[in-house]
Amino acid sequence: MSSSIKFNNVNTLFSKSLKFKINDYFKSTYRKKTGNRRIFIKAAVLLTSFALLYAILVFVQPHWAISIVLCALFGGNLAAIGFNIMHDAGHDSFSDNKKLNTVLSYTLNLLGGNIYFWKLKHNIAHHTYTNIDGEDHDIEVKFMRIHHDQQLKKHHRYQSFYFIVLYGVSYLAWIFYQDYEKYFRQRMGVTSDKFHFPLRERVIFWTSKILHFTAFVLVPIIYVGWLPTLIGWGIAGAVCGISLATVFQLAHVVSGTEFKTIDESKVEEEWMVHQIQSTANFATKNNVLTWLLGGLNFQVEHHLFPRISHVHYPAINKIVQQTCKEYNIQYLEFKSFRQAFMSHVKVIQAMSR
Repeated sequence: MSSSIKFNNVNTLFSKSLKFKINDYFKSTYRKKTGNRRIFIKAAVLLTSFALLYAILVFVQPHWAISIVLCALFGGNLAAIGFNIMHDAGHDSFSDNKKLNTVLSYTLNLLGGNIYFWKLKHNIAHHTYTNIDGEDHDIEVKFMRIHHDQQLKKHHRYQSFYFIVLYGVSYLAWIFYQDYEKYFRQRMGVTSDKFHFPLRERVIFWTSKILHFTAFVLVPIIYVGWLPTLIGWGIAGAVCGISLATVFQLAHVVSGTEFKTIDESKVEEEWMVHQIQSTANFATKNNVLTWLLGGLNFQVEHHLFPRISHVHYPAINKIVQQTCKEYNIQYLEFKSFRQAFMSHVKVIQAMSR
């Protein structure tokens, strides 16, 4: 995957100043940039609850009313594993042990996805060319118009009514359809270049997909029947999908974030400034939400320093805001989840016409 788009690399005073301050913070506090004991405890809690919920739903089979609640919790658990374990590990920020990061990044395959595709789509395309149409494939949402450069179609006029349904099916569509679509066309997006797909990754793709289908579809059908399995997956998948999609959208598709039209393949701003302009934080004072989301409500800090673990975001948040103020760079943050969500809805409505 390659792109001809270049960022301004002249007079990058802001980037140099911010990097110096962040590096100085870690040196002066004698802390590693990767995760600490807290992230290992959280990973243990989430993986244990994942195994327990699966075992109870499939083998214990409680009353249907209880099972509905547990399926919803299971869907939230899937999203939390993605936010807290896979995401940090996929950025090599979970641990300073690269092998452990690699192993834990494959929790995405455990959840039905594919870490190789995710790194191409998220780490490279999204984190480099955030909110740039044709480059950031995370803003290519089928049946939705998010960027002003995207073609306006008749059905988009209703997207403010059906967007939550699309978010609800997004996770299941991702693992049961879109991954296969990428595999066979070998492109992240419809118009993007073909990517290299090594034989080792092809083997991992099919092996993990078969194991996931066996464990999460065939085994439940054998033990609880096809209808309960279908309903259970519908509930868990909807909760997981809405959680994943909403967190991403509140970080980038809200009032105030920029969606640039790139002329002559050049971005006028330096890369770090572009990340701040296209990203927003929300509800950073909510400790429960921060724990559940793996710090992804501190999305600005994550985009500026993706190789720093989310356990450090609250601390470096203050440094980033102070530096933005010094250089007169607007720093976008919504005080609450509700404020960010309502802002997201406004953008969806604006892009529908």
